[in-house]
Amino acid sequence: MSNDSQGSVKGEAAVILAPSAPATDSSQGPPLSPSTTSKPPELPDELVQAGWSKCWSRRENRPYYFNRFTNQSLWEVPVLGQHDVISDPLGLNAAPAEGGESNLGNGQRKRRCSEEQGAGPNSLKRAKVKTVLQLLTLLVVVVSIYWDLDIQTNAVIREHPPTPHHLPPHPEIEMQRAQLVTKLRQHYHELCHQREGIDPPRESFNRWLLERKVIDKGHDPLLPSDCDPVISPSMFREVMNDIPIRLSRIKYKEEARRLLFKYAEAAKKMIDSRNASPESRKVVKWNAEDTMSWLRRDHSASKEDYMDRLEHLRQQCGPHVTAVAKDSVEGICSKIYQLSAEYSRRTQTCTNTHTHFGSACASPQQSRLVYCYPMRLAIPSPPLPRVELHFENDVACLRFRGEMVKVNRGHFSKLELLYRYSCIDDPRFEKFLSRVWCLLKRYQVMFGSGANEGTGLQGALPVTVFEALHRQFGVSFECFASPLNCYFKQFCSAFPDSDGFFGSRGHFLAFSPVSGSFEANPPFCEELMEAMVKHFEELLVQSSEPLSFIVIVPEWRDPVTPALTRMEASKFLRHQLSVPAYEHEYRSGSQHICKREEMYYRAVHGTALLFLQNDAGFAKWAPTPERLAELTAAYRPISSRTSSLSSPGPAHTVPGDKDSVPKASEKTQGSVMSPGSHDNNNNNNNNNNDSSSSSSSSSSSSSSPADKVAPV
Repeated sequence: MSNDSQGSVKGEAAVILAPSAPATDSSQGPPLSPSTTSKPPELPDELVQAGWSKCWSRRENRPYYFNRFTNQSLWEVPVLGQHDVISDPLGLNAAPAEGGESNLGNGQRKRRCSEEQGAGPNSLKRAKVKTVLQLLTLLVVVVSIYWDLDIQTNAVIREHPPTPHHLPPHPEIEMQRAQLVTKLRQHYHELCHQREGIDPPRESFNRWLLERKVIDKGHDPLLPSDCDPVISPSMFREVMNDIPIRLSRIKYKEEARRLLFKYAEAAKKMIDSRNASPESRKVVKWNAEDTMSWLRRDHSASKEDYMDRLEHLRQQCGPHVTAVAKDSVEGICSKIYQLSAEYSRRTQTCTNTHTHFGSACASPQQSRLVYCYPMRLAIPSPPLPRVELHFENDVACLRFRGEMVKVNRGHFSKLELLYRYSCIDDPRFEKFLSRVWCLLKRYQVMFGSGANEGTGLQGALPVTVFEALHRQFGVSFECFASPLNCYFKQFCSAFPDSDGFFGSRGHFLAFSPVSGSFEANPPFCEELMEAMVKHFEELLVQSSEPLSFIVIVPEWRDPVTPALTRMEASKFLRHQLSVPAYEHEYRSGSQHICKREEMYYRAVHGTALLFLQNDAGFAKWAPTPERLAELTAAYRPISSRTSSLSSPGPAHTVPGDKDSVPKASEKTQGSVMSPGSHDNNNNNNNNNNDSSSSSSSSSSSSSSPADKVAPV
């Protein structure tokens, strides 16, 4: 789409589109924004690109200007032409001030005679060292950038009023919620130990949260409180897979022998201590004793022999062990849900006690087609308490009432940019730190406190893959992301209430685009993936405009997941691409705080890419061999990177135990993209490689909404 057809709308202003039929009514004027007219920027684009931002000094009660690249602070508006420390660290190209020395300003001062005469030989060395340090600091900042916020969206939706179902975030409420979720995790750990004698399956509580929120009708953004059925299939399945013992991947023969013995012993002990039927006792005890006898007399078996015997023992004893443990595991699932509902009510009580929200703003119902825009809340935000900010080296630390959350400096700057582009109720950034604290606390609680726990829920694709998806298939929107790991500034996320101020379009299952090209890399929760596919097919059936979803899921085949089976049988499937295990990298979900050496690791299982498109979407973004070749090449790991860590997902299991296979959606970076100005609007390069498809689609009677945009 050309710039002429779209104008130069900046920020997140959603552009109203003409209807599908030819417009003859004079009432259909030029596109408007669903929000109020955006305020002019406080700084020129050149200064914003150079890292400058306008801040407010509480101590001096006046504005100042801060450069996030060089850590400079100025009281006056910076002037790049006089001394730009980024492009000209020594000020050699600085323009002379007009009017002589009397007009020196903006922090400049007259040089002393000793400076003009030149200092000793050490002064040149100090200047060179300072220059190198400044350049290295800038290089580190640029290399750490993992997003491109310049890319505009081609996702079109029907305009909707602000949502009245979510309360604005508040640090008091978020602290109470964090304490209750932590307490709920502890209860889950204790119940697994007391009733089954096992540790909770890795990531099972996190996947329980995801699975419950798919069907939850309650109002708490994190704690499930109104679900049917009460028993979670995800939690039940994962706990049952670890009974009677947790199985792990085996490398050596002795490990396989030891695991076989422990399984036989645990199965026999469990069937003796539970209320089992005589037939179950007979079958389990006979198979367990036969296995132990075989282990005592056969010491020359290979690793494969032990693994075959273990699989046979699981097939024989598994149904009987499941039968005797069923009631106990269901009790664990039911108890956790009941506690969650009770904690949700406590959070609501805390909300009514500590905060006083205003009434929801009434907005007329709209049905116009617009480019997607960030989630808006109908309930205005109350005054927020103060959150303290300080920096420890390259880490921003935010503290509220003794509770500290951390984020690296690069992602803190990213949150500042997203907030500037998306938030409309806080132009002076008075609530920025409080909302950042709430956002970081929410994801910290969702992740859990274990080593690498929860990072699999927030993994991201490599930068090279995002670039290929955007360049070849017009992708400009992520269906599952967060303000911390998003590549585009338009995305859907798990928490509309806290993420909407930073660009989130809401929860994807409640997001109904009419057209656009989307990337979907969901958390690896089977119930969520199945609901996602169902939602995709409904959208593709309803829309006649170009609509495309590129879905990226683990290629689990033993057994195959329902979501993958449904997509492979879908009439909208245009192509399927597989990337082998250990041949592609991902970037960690904790990229906003983890160490550099823990940032990347290889996928431990294959990844499937499926192209779901309607006819118009296939005509515009067809997966041609040339496009697929570039996408496949983008997945290749960077040869210079030596790190090939395993995925920090769930515990390793024997082949076939798919529910505990580690998630390898942690991702890697392939190139550098820098956030900048937003003068070009809405997917200007979608048609770079679409000459044939665009010519055919332009002759059709139903053109895409993006082709109907009137200039602003």
